[in-house]
Amino acid sequence: MSFPRLTDRLIASSVLGAVLMVWVLLVGFDSLGAFAGQLGDMSGEHSLSSALIFILWTLPRRAYTLFPFAAVIGSLLGLGTLATSSELTALRALGLSKQRIVMSAFWVIGALTLAMVLVAETLGPYGEQQGQSLAMAAKSADVSRAKGSGLWAREGDTFINAREGKVAGTGVNATIELFGVTLYEFDPQGRLASIASVGRATHQQGAWTLYDIRRSRFLARSVESRSIEQEQWHSALNPDALKLGVSKPRYLSIAELSAGLEYLHRNELDASEFEHAYWSRFFYPLNVIVLFLAAAPFAFGSLRSGGFGKRLFIGMIVGVSFFVLQTLAGNLAQVYHVALPLAFLLPPLVLAGGSWLYFHRRV
Repeated sequence: MSFPRLTDRLIASSVLGAVLMVWVLLVGFDSLGAFAGQLGDMSGEHSLSSALIFILWTLPRRAYTLFPFAAVIGSLLGLGTLATSSELTALRALGLSKQRIVMSAFWVIGALTLAMVLVAETLGPYGEQQGQSLAMAAKSADVSRAKGSGLWAREGDTFINAREGKVAGTGVNATIELFGVTLYEFDPQGRLASIASVGRATHQQGAWTLYDIRRSRFLARSVESRSIEQEQWHSALNPDALKLGVSKPRYLSIAELSAGLEYLHRNELDASEFEHAYWSRFFYPLNVIVLFLAAAPFAFGSLRSGGFGKRLFIGMIVGVSFFVLQTLAGNLAQVYHVALPLAFLLPPLVLAGGSWLYFHRRV
């Protein structure tokens, strides 16, 4: 009974060490790039310390995003190291099959994947919200985010609350969309002058546009109500500060994604970005497992004579090819109105089928 446990520990420790090493390097490089971007965007109270704290808050999200790459490259390096030192050959000579060796490593990848799924629902969204709140507070005193009530902003005597939002595009071409918006306008004496319920507000090319507006204006002895389909909103509200408060769908929890999808579908708005993030969350564990199984066969055979560079190159090719295929499948599904679950299922099936054929051909 001790023989399987010793071999399992040997294989698992080698894979775990390699995965953690690659994971730390990937997250470290990604964090350094983001930190440099924060330093180049300093304004207001945004200082070196606040930029560093922002990066620390977003570490769980970065670890979740980069784990699939760390799993495929790290498992290749871990098993490849055993192959290079002929330890895999010795284990095979002692009667261990390739399947048994792969399964010993699989439990490490499976446990880490489960941990990342939990992080994506807890520490990831929480840390992202805390980091964005910190950045907003440092860059603008008129924008904040409150848990449960969405985004709050102030522009003069007008207070804005948005339940949901998203950013499409980058740079000057970015479009901000806010959903479930309420505008509270106060007079110079601090009395509430009007309330406007807005279905959607967009900021594009330097101008705000409001859609589906129901405005109630409070007069001395009456309330005047009217509905407007669309109007331009002449506001100096800083869109760059608002971008920080609009969480990207891929950074939200499944519960938040579900709530956002329900709102968008109920109001017949574009929900493609939320749907993509929603289904990618469910297929995340399958993707990691398939990537690992696709990489594992390369640790046997010819890689025994290869070095670190060859294993790293193979791991990067497998990981990048998979995610390119997945992105292509998702985009084509949206263009041709194919169900997203089918689009997300196709790349793992293709990769799993190729890996299975390669693995059994070399047994």
